[in-house]
Formats: sequence, structure tokens, C-alpha cells
Amino acid sequence: MKNKMTPYLFIFPALLLLFIFSIFPIILSMIISLTDMSLKGLADYSKINFIGIKNFQKILMDPVFLTSIKNTLFYVFIGVPLVLCLSMAVAILINMGENRYFRFMRLVFYAPSITNIVAVSIVWMFIFNPTTSIGILNRFLSIFNVQPIGWLTDVKFSKIPLIILAVWKGIGINMLIFSAALQNIPNSIYEAADLDGATLWQQIIYITIPSLKFSTFFVLVTTLIGWLQFFEEPFVMTKGGPLNSTMSISLFLYKNGFQLNNFGYAAAGSLILFVVIIFATIIQMKIQNRENIGSY
Repeated sequence: MKNKMTPYLFIFPALLLLFIFSIFPIILSMIISLTDMSLKGLADYSKINFIGIKNFQKILMDPVFLTSIKNTLFYVFIGVPLVLCLSMAVAILINMGENRYFRFMRLVFYAPSITNIVAVSIVWMFIFNPTTSIGILNRFLSIFNVQPIGWLTDVKFSKIPLIILAVWKGIGINMLIFSAALQNIPNSIYEAADLDGATLWQQIIYITIPSLKFSTFFVLVTTLIGWLQFFEEPFVMTKGGPLNSTMSISLFLYKNGFQLNNFGYAAAGSLILFVVIIFATIIQMKIQNRENIGSY
């Protein structure tokens, strides 16, 4: 009996933390989404009214929320492939080197991932400032007689700086994941490819990249979840403007929940985002499972 209970005792602390910090908040969010909870409700629970699915009906008709969905999908479709491809490319290039310079470059690319987003955003706001007197990028473009561009004030360009910043920050941690996976590829495979006359490019295409498929799947899932929850960059740099052109779903939820105090409304939006993330993850897992079955 003791031997049967031992595994459960070991996993109990992890399950307890999972329930407290993951499952319980989700259940609580479901309950709140069915109410009109606000600051008054927090002060006096008797003022919280059950309103059913009205929050969901309202938020799905909210033009700002619909705009935030479009913006978030734009971030995902542009940002995820960029982070995935660039982090893999950087990892492969660094792995080719054998001296200290390449080990130092690993640190250089990883540093943005652990840099404070607020401090970094201030620097990036100087770079993308719309004036030529302060904005470094516009000053550089003025050399080629390009008129100043409102990188953070024009709806046509406002998403670009946020994506560049997020990609710059996201490469480092994923590069380390790919680097660790590259260490597990046997050198004998490359040696055999050399003997068969395979070029370096052919080795990368037919050996390296296929060998990274499990790491690629992990990076793809985690990166997709991160970009669906895109928050810090628009919050710090644009506050969702101009004209909600950079408003993400997470920023929309933050504004409604913590600035407008519409907790029930924000909870309904968070559940919609939760369902989207779960749905996207399940699709990727099914695709991965089909590829694994097909490879046997």
C-alpha cells in the first residue's frame, strides 16, 4: 500500500500548486464572467449580480475587442514565424563556431530576453521617435531624403516597432533551446554526409532542421501562446494607440479589468482568449502527432 501511495505523495505538491495558481483562478474567472462584478462588488458582495452570458454577448459585439483580435492575429502571423526562423538560424550559426567569439555571441543574443522591458522600451521609443531631432531611425532616413515617419503615431506603422522589439526580445531564449537540441545531433551523421559529398547547405536542410522537429514544435507552441498574450510592448510603448491600432487582447482585458474596473467583462474576455489558446495548442499537437505517425 505504501509503495502505491509513494508516487502520489511526490506529485501532490505540484498538483496542489497547479490547482491553486492555475485551475482555481480559471474556475473563479468563469464564475466572475457570469456577473457584473466591479469595485463596488469587491467592497460589498451583495452588490454583485448574476447576469449569465451577457458579458460574452456584449464583448463579442465590442468594436474595440474585435479590433484587438485583428491586431493580435496580425502580431501572431508576423511575429511567430520571425522568432522561430531567426532563433533557429542564430542557433545553427553559433553552433558552427568553435572559438570564444561564438560563445560570447550566444550571450549577446540571450541578453535581450532578460532585459527589463520598461528600460528597453524607453531606448526603443527614442529610436522610433517621429521627429528627426530625437528619433535615431528618422534621422538616419533623412540622409536619404525620406520624410519623417510616425512609427508610433501613425496607424500604418505603429505595429512595426512593437513587433521588432518583441522579436528582438524573443530570439534569445528560443535560441538556447535550439542550441541545446543541436548538441544532441551526432557528429557521425555530418561526417557521413561529408563523405557523400553533401554541401553545408544540404546538411542544414536535410539533417539539422529535421533533427530539430521536436524542439521546433515546443518553441512554436510556447511562442504562439506568448504572442497571443502580447501585452508588455503595446502597454509600455503605445498604450494601445493610436486609435487602438496596437491594442492587443491582453491589453484590452487589462484596461477593462484594472482601469475601468469591469471585472466581469474582462473575465469574459480572458476566457475567450483562454479557449483560443487551448484550441490553437490542440491543433498543433494533432498536427505533430500526425507527422510522428507518418514518420514511422
